[in-house]
Amino acid sequence: MIDRIVFNVIQVIVVMAFAPLVKGVLARLKENVQSKRGPSVFQPYRDIRKLFHKDEVVSMESSWIFRFTPYIVFVTPIFVALLIPVLTGYPLFFAFMGDMLGGGFILALGGFFATLAAIDTGNPYGPMGASRTRMVGFLAEPVFMIVFFTVSFVAGSTIPYIVQKYWVTPLANFFEPSHVLLMLSFLMLIIAETGRIPVDNPSGHFELAMIDESKGLEYSGRGAALMKWGGSMKFFILCCIFLNVLVAPWGLAQTLRLWDVLLSIPLILFKIFLFLLVLVVIESSLAKLRLFRITEFLGAAFATAVAAMITKLLMM
Repeated sequence: MIDRIVFNVIQVIVVMAFAPLVKGVLARLKENVQSKRGPSVFQPYRDIRKLFHKDEVVSMESSWIFRFTPYIVFVTPIFVALLIPVLTGYPLFFAFMGDMLGGGFILALGGFFATLAAIDTGNPYGPMGASRTRMVGFLAEPVFMIVFFTVSFVAGSTIPYIVQKYWVTPLANFFEPSHVLLMLSFLMLIIAETGRIPVDNPSGHFELAMIDESKGLEYSGRGAALMKWGGSMKFFILCCIFLNVLVAPWGLAQTLRLWDVLLSIPLILFKIFLFLLVLVVIESSLAKLRLFRITEFLGAAFATAVAAMITKLLMM
């Protein structure tokens, strides 16, 4: 039991330590594709460090929600890291405290408070972006629920470790049409939830057009650092769920030896790097959708998840 608790702590440290690096690599790859030099892959670390050393300015119109939201956004991905297979293919100490649906609701809690905080300051641009964020969230939540309902229907469970074992043994399960459709739907959900192109442009800072970035518009100093760090960890966690549970459930430690757990760290980072290449291709090939076209994008994700469930029913 002590080993599993230690491995849980290692998973949390890996998420906290490498999440900004993943964001930095993604930003650098996008700039390189556009024939630009781009920032250093370590720029997110520098930004977070700089913000921690700056003074924090808080609007007099804000309440306790604005002050506590950065801590909630920072902590919620850490809770989810205790529930999912980040480094190990076997359940750890906290694995059965919540399933994939519960983890999704924990992440949604951070997004909910971030939206409230954007409205709390009285700045007109915050509520404008928050309303768009809630619109995307309102459309993404049915996709989220049907995806995990389909996962539970196909794999017989929503516990990430059990789902991961279903795709690996036997290997034929991995190539089921329902699984392929499920992966596509979850990929579209990740794009929407993390504010990537074509749903949102994470590098754009025009107040009248931003969606996801608007949630941290009024933060400075420590609050802005926690918001950026928490957003990076959320992206890292979604990548781990997508890759370690659905797409490539290999490379995880299968024994209780510390060396195997540490060896899985570069393997997981390599899988995430390959996924970042796919994201760069997607974002470089598509343009940002107009606001009213986002409904069509998430509608397609919902239809894909439903098609996965129907396909599984027909194959039974």
